[in-house]
Amino acid sequence: RNASPETIEALRSVLEVGEDGAVWPVVARAGQPRDLPGAAEVVTETGQTIAAPGRLPAGLPPGYHTLVDSSGTASRLILSPGTCHLPSGKRWGWATQLYALRSRASWGMGDLADLRRLGRWSASQGAGIAVVNPLHASRPGLPQEASPYFPSSRCFLNPLYLRINEVPGAARAGADLGRLEKAGQELNSARLIDRDEVYRLKMSALEALWSRRHADPRFDAFVDRAGEPLRNYALFAALYEHHGVPPSKWPSEHRYPGSPEVERFGRNHPERIAFHSWIQWLLDEQVRAAAEGIGLIGDLAVGVDPEGADAWLWRGAFAVGASVGAPPDQFNARGQNWGVLAFNPVGLRAASYDPFIHTVRAGLRHVAGMRFDHVMGLWRLWLIPPGAEPSEGAYVTYPVDDLLDILALESRRASALVVGEDLGTVEPQVRAELARRRMLSYKVLWFEQEPPPDYPPQSLATVTNHDLPTVTGLWTGADLDAQQAMDLDPDVSGTEAIIARLERWLGLGRGSSPEEVIRAAYRLLGRAPSTLLTAMLDDALGVAERPNQPGTTTQWPNWCLALPRFLEDIEQVDLAHDIVRALTRP
Repeated sequence: RNASPETIEALRSVLEVGEDGAVWPVVARAGQPRDLPGAAEVVTETGQTIAAPGRLPAGLPPGYHTLVDSSGTASRLILSPGTCHLPSGKRWGWATQLYALRSRASWGMGDLADLRRLGRWSASQGAGIAVVNPLHASRPGLPQEASPYFPSSRCFLNPLYLRINEVPGAARAGADLGRLEKAGQELNSARLIDRDEVYRLKMSALEALWSRRHADPRFDAFVDRAGEPLRNYALFAALYEHHGVPPSKWPSEHRYPGSPEVERFGRNHPERIAFHSWIQWLLDEQVRAAAEGIGLIGDLAVGVDPEGADAWLWRGAFAVGASVGAPPDQFNARGQNWGVLAFNPVGLRAASYDPFIHTVRAGLRHVAGMRFDHVMGLWRLWLIPPGAEPSEGAYVTYPVDDLLDILALESRRASALVVGEDLGTVEPQVRAELARRRMLSYKVLWFEQEPPPDYPPQSLATVTNHDLPTVTGLWTGADLDAQQAMDLDPDVSGTEAIIARLERWLGLGRGSSPEEVIRAAYRLLGRAPSTLLTAMLDDALGVAERPNQPGTTTQWPNWCLALPRFLEDIEQVDLAHDIVRALTRP
């Protein structure tokens, strides 16, 4: 793409940050020689001081240290192992949109107790992983954001996923909680998820339980451990509730964290800040419990809500005003504007990479692995200037070596693998670098020109995903019909090519039933040598609708369709057991 001078100038303006006095971090590989501009000292994260006369001393461990030069100027020194944690062996598991996974005990949408049950059941069938959509926090209040990929914060979790009945004190709550529970479970009768009503009911229950809570040292320890990031997030939530509008409409004195007026607000509202901190503790406890029976594979969204908590907390580290998208291509002549904010590469370095470190660390908490959505974003992102069309954007490069080094360090510390979602326009050297960094690539049957037995072992393999047609939707033509009915100008020839490959690889004709195709597709997937294999619960139920239809807003119930059967029933479905056999005994 050739960026116009106007685009370049507009993005320059967006990316400019106050760098006066900024001290850039030093990122290096542990064990590799590194020259320094002059004599210095290294203060390790354990507090040891080591002389560094012109170069980094040998034997420094990976970690976050401090480099102090001869003038006394301190900078962050990040030493990375260079490669991610990657366990040996091959594992399979179910991939699900957690909100869609309802049990009879759910309050209108799937929750973390449902995830725990899925994990235990699938582990009893031989699964080693469970793959879930991003569980990131959305903005407080109404309306609730439906998309898991439009988060207020990637560092904190969404209260909608709490199982209220397992909150401390719920067993003693009596009739008041019983009425809310009954109303919540009545929401299960509709397949379309009503997040706003779920939010009203769960927040009412949480308010009641908070008002009669007892002191809990586990909560106190969580708050101490989480520190300033948690307090700032809870402060944002309290401010948002107080004003009832997005931060861009707040009084100027509250738009910037750290201001005297914001600090004064925090001192005047300690109870509300504690309440939102308590909710995050409850979520952390329930995620930990869900992860005890299965290896969870989480998902990290590519950007954040411009009016959300992360953008408020770390304004200087984001490219405020520009949004992330994609240039025009054969699938979308106008290009795409995803509406989310990305990190500002200059501001991120000026912040010593703190926001990125916190984001990655949060994504790896309690999980066995993390899917890094749109991994090309570590190399470059298509940023669209304020008010411009998607076609008027430009690619902005990022400090990829530093970011990959930080990702590797956090992966090793969490003993969690990383999957780089490398679909779409990806330069060849990117996949080579992912492999060198011991990150898994992402193989989707619909897109691959070679069958699963030819996939690289260092990959996660799946038939389809949340943005693509289910097996039933593809095979019956229901997905193509839906796109045409919405005037989305679908890629008909591309869809036909996928079906033709399926016929050839599976040895099936067009007259085969969707169930036959599902069984055969997962038998073929089971022959992949990939480290991770995943099956969508939607396919186990023969669902024709995909969870999300890219390019739509109100035309399709994106992120709002529950699975048509309860979790208790899914455990007995023959097709689900056939998929299990396909992935365990290829």
